Amino acid sequence: MKGNEIRKRFLEFFKDRGHTIQPSRSLIPEDPTVLLTIAGMIPFKPIFTGEIKSDLKRVVTSQRCLRTNDIENVGKTARHHTFFEMLGNFSFGDYGKKETIRWAWEFLIKELKIPKERLWVSVYEEDEEAFDIWHKEEKVRRDRIVRLGSEHNFWAIGPTGPCGSCSEVIYDRGKKYSCGRPTCGVGCDCDRFLEVWNLVFMEYNRDQEGRLRPLPRKNIDTGMGLERLAMILQEKENTFDTDFLKPIIDYTASLSGVGYGPDRIKDLALRIIADHMRAIVFLIYDGVLPSNVGRGYVLRRIIRRALSQGRNLGLAKPYLHKLVSIVIDIMKEPYPELSKDKEHMERIVLGEEKRFLETLEQGMKVFDDLLIHLLREKRKEISGEKAFELYDTYGIPIDLTQEVAAEHNLTLDKRGFDMAMEEQKKRGRMAWQEIGQSRVKTIYNRLAKELKATRFKGYDRTTLKAEILAIIKTDKRVKKAKAKDEIDIILDITPFYPEAGGQTGDSGTITKRGTRIEVLDTQRPLPEIIVHRAKIIKGSIRKGDKVEAGINIGKRLATTRNHTATHLLQGALKRVLGRHVRQTGSFVSSDRLRFDLTHFAPLTDEQLSRVEEMVNEKIRKNVKVEVSMMDLKEAKKRGAIFLVGEKYGKRVRTVKIGDFSLELCGGTQVEATGEIGLFKLVSESGIAAGVRRIEALTGKGACRFMKEI
Repeated sequence: MKGNEIRKRFLEFFKDRGHTIQPSRSLIPEDPTVLLTIAGMIPFKPIFTGEIKSDLKRVVTSQRCLRTNDIENVGKTARHHTFFEMLGNFSFGDYGKKETIRWAWEFLIKELKIPKERLWVSVYEEDEEAFDIWHKEEKVRRDRIVRLGSEHNFWAIGPTGPCGSCSEVIYDRGKKYSCGRPTCGVGCDCDRFLEVWNLVFMEYNRDQEGRLRPLPRKNIDTGMGLERLAMILQEKENTFDTDFLKPIIDYTASLSGVGYGPDRIKDLALRIIADHMRAIVFLIYDGVLPSNVGRGYVLRRIIRRALSQGRNLGLAKPYLHKLVSIVIDIMKEPYPELSKDKEHMERIVLGEEKRFLETLEQGMKVFDDLLIHLLREKRKEISGEKAFELYDTYGIPIDLTQEVAAEHNLTLDKRGFDMAMEEQKKRGRMAWQEIGQSRVKTIYNRLAKELKATRFKGYDRTTLKAEILAIIKTDKRVKKAKAKDEIDIILDITPFYPEAGGQTGDSGTITKRGTRIEVLDTQRPLPEIIVHRAKIIKGSIRKGDKVEAGINIGKRLATTRNHTATHLLQGALKRVLGRHVRQTGSFVSSDRLRFDLTHFAPLTDEQLSRVEEMVNEKIRKNVKVEVSMMDLKEAKKRGAIFLVGEKYGKRVRTVKIGDFSLELCGGTQVEATGEIGLFKLVSESGIAAGVRRIEALTGKGACRFMKEI
């Protein structure tokens, strides 16, 4: 059974049992405390914790995931990967252990025809309910059900957050895959007992103190590796021989002129390259670009690690970019949009390959100087700290350092290297946790649960009457505030646009008799809450007061002109530069606009001139700007541009400007392009590998600029 067929069968199986099929979300999670999407449940974490309300009860997905915690095992075992797809069915307070276990067994035994005698089951040692369901209702023999402790059968996303006991379905691959130890059995890390499906009964939330508190409702979260399932059903020795990865291996082998199978070192290199290429393609697809921080650092390291493996195959020049099309061909059925980004991906990878080879050359010179120094000093060991510096700064793989050290009769402090590596990972985890904690203050998480959601009416209203639902001062909820206080105000209804999609938040005033409050900024820390950052100029307010909220109309109109201009700009860039152009970021305020795009070289004067003229032509034609709501599927079918990684609901807001632009957008827009007046490009620069930045002005700002030059 081909991999695409397995995925389809899984989704349809659970659809027939009342589950809503949700598309795979981006590898960039919405949760700022998580670096990458590491499991199928990550997109639904706010629903599991009760942070947001959802109409979804049962969901099924095939979610693309990426993990680097087992990267050193990739290629060495039959099952470890960085990028993989996780099949999962989820229940948000709807069904429980009984249905979860029954459907899992039914899918594997009846739908996929996997022999019962090859399957084992593990349960948490204290979970009598799960044991009884497996044994009494599904008729699994007692000796085929293994009780394991929390290390194996209690699942958590991290040190804090949703967690609960779990039950695993394990496939016995046979004695020839055993490690041979007398203790080998279910729970062993060898390749014999393969975990196929993890059924998590998510009942608790672990707080910062480590305490387990019952979730508002009991949930189900299951995860099954698609590649592992394909290995079983295609009767392969390992996941690398399945139709998900073998074509990449075969093509790489043809590039290098080596065979696959006879040489252990070359086989390992081919497997690592195949695995890493899938991770590279999907990270770039989801908007990640190589850099020295965060997700960009992960991508850079994976590219360099894959490129380094080419040494073992005799590939000394850039070659990874040639594998992009192979990955796309394998994955185009579930991800048809990949094909549109082929050239973009190839150029990003090629650019990074060239940079790395230059850095590697510099690193080898540094390495040579280090060796001369050590030999002159008659030292016998390369310190772990120096080895890590060579790896981290210059990308010299640790195995290369070991090989060169051995050639000069030197040893390597591998333990010191591992400690330096772990310290770096620790710093990275702490940095991401700090970012996440600073993004959404605790007070807003609490208010989101207590208050009704703020209604935004700013698309067609500039002033309206509202009620003060909450006042926050120095991160604490207060009942009243007086003149000169700097506060956050939450209203039941508002015309103020909260900062989103690159558009800055509105400013304006909130008033009542004897009281005037200046709103300096508007933010949306959580989907349910719109926060008005404000200062009381005179008077006082209390919770429950009836007030009048009015935006700064002049600022809003100027911001709106700039926002619609970014849509025209993107349309023009795609026509002048090519379809590979993708928005990677934007900033829209009342005085200027900034647009970041994927492109591989500085724009020429001719290209900039053509873009500017094309935008101004659309402004002169006064094209109507049509804003409408439609189903997400319909919007994509019509070719609407959307931000990869952005979360969209079933219904989306679309902005259409004639036949020139169709985008998903929640920002404010002019009614017709003529309102923009004039568009003027003021700068173009590079801000990262393969990313350019354009800054521009519209309306009065553009006119002033033209006069000054």
